[in-house]
Amino acid sequence: MPKAYAVVSYRSTPDPQRLAEYAKLALPAVAPFGARILARGDAAIALEHGLKERTVVVEYPSLEQAIAAYSSAAYAEAVKAPRRQSV
Repeated sequence: MPKAYAVVSYRSTPDPQRLAEYAKLALPAVAPFGARILARGDAAIALEHGLKERTVVVEYPSLEQAIAAYSSAAYAEAVKAPRRQSV
């Protein structure tokens, strides 16, 4: 079965505290689905009219596992957690 990749690009730099809270919860939430972080961080340069933005590349064993990880209750909690703290 072919692997699947999630490429996440941020439109703006997130608040470091909120990003840290999300990261603390997100990786453990998707790890049971075989997620492996291949790259993450801020772009050093932007070429071909690209944007210098934070990007994360995650590898999954299959598309089904990637979808299951994104749809999981644990990942939903990870996404919500930083929003609760910003009130």
